[in-house]
Amino acid sequence: MPASHLVVKVSPLGFPWTTLDPFLFCVYHDDAYPKANAQMGPDASLAGRDIGQDFARKDGWNMYHGSTVPGFPAHPHRGFETVTIARKGLIDHSDSLGATARFGRGDVQWLTAGKGIVHSEMFPLLDAQNPNPLELFQIWLNLPAAGKMSEPHFTMFWSQDIPRLSVKDADGRGTEVAIIAGRVQGAEAAPLAPPPDSWASQADADVAIWTIRMAPGARWTLPAATGDGTRRQLYFFKGQSVAIDGQAVEAGSAIELRAGMDAELVNGSEEAEFLMLQGRPIGEPVVQYGPFVMNTQAEIAQTVADYRRTQFGGWSFADEAPVHGRDPARFARHPGGREEKPAELPSR
Repeated sequence: MPASHLVVKVSPLGFPWTTLDPFLFCVYHDDAYPKANAQMGPDASLAGRDIGQDFARKDGWNMYHGSTVPGFPAHPHRGFETVTIARKGLIDHSDSLGATARFGRGDVQWLTAGKGIVHSEMFPLLDAQNPNPLELFQIWLNLPAAGKMSEPHFTMFWSQDIPRLSVKDADGRGTEVAIIAGRVQGAEAAPLAPPPDSWASQADADVAIWTIRMAPGARWTLPAATGDGTRRQLYFFKGQSVAIDGQAVEAGSAIELRAGMDAELVNGSEEAEFLMLQGRPIGEPVVQYGPFVMNTQAEIAQTVADYRRTQFGGWSFADEAPVHGRDPARFARHPGGREEKPAELPSR
C-alpha cells in the first residue's frame, strides 16, 4: 500500500514505549501469573529469577521489584504524574501521605507526584485455584515548571465512570473507545476531570489518553485533534495489521500521526487494540534522574537532597510492599480518611 501523508513515523514497540512531549514514559505490563500461594504471590518456584530486579518474563510473568508479591515496593517520585490503567488483575497502592487503594478491572489511578511522594504499587494474586492475569499501562505525564512543586494528589477513575464510545461501521463491525482524558463526540458520559495541577487540566493542552478496540475488519475514523501544535502517537499493541489512510502497519508498532487531521483506521483480520496518547508539548527542558523529573540539574540535586532529608513525608506502613488483604473489593482511602467504594463489576 502507498505511504500515508497522515503517518509521520512508524517504529517498533520496545520496553518501555517511546513517547512524545508532554509524555515522558509509557510501559505495558501483560503478565500471565499462575494461581496464588498463601502469601498472595505466585504459587511457583522463584528459582532462576533475579529477585528484586526481575524483568526477564520467565514463564510469561515477572516479579519486577517484588520478592513475595509481584510489583514495585516503596519508591519516590517528583515533578510529574503517573496514569495507571489497570485492565486486568488488581493493584494495591500505598503512599507517604497515608493513602491506600485497591483498583483494577478497568479502573485508572491518576497520581500527581508534584513536590514529592513515595508510593508502592503491588500486584496481589488472590485466586488460589486459577491463573491470575495482570494487564496494565503506566504512563508518565510531565508537569510544567509551574506545577512541579504542586501538592501531591491522587484521583481514581473507576471503570464504570469512564466515558466510552461504541460505534459500528456500515458493515456492522464495532469499535470501542475508552476515554481516560480528552473527549470524543458521542461518548456515553461527560469527560472526567484530571487532577487540578495536571498539564491535562489546561484547556489548551489538548491532552488525550484513549484505549481503542476494533473488531476484525472494522473501520473507524480517529477524529482530528483540536489543539494547535498537538502531537499524537498511536500504540498498536494487539492484533495483526491495520491500514491508516491506506498505509499498512503491522502490530507491535508505535505510530506517530499528524494530529490535526482525521485518520481512517481499517482493521485487519484479527481484533486490534491501541493506546493513543496526544497533547500539546510543554516545550521545557527535561532533566531526569531515575524517578525525579525536573527542568535543571540544580533542581535534581535539590530533589535528591530533599528526599534524603524528608523522605517526602516518610513511610507509615509495616513494610516496603504492603498489600491490602484477601477481600477483592476495590476501594480508595485518601489522605484525611475520605473513602471511595465503587460498585463491584460483574465478572467478565
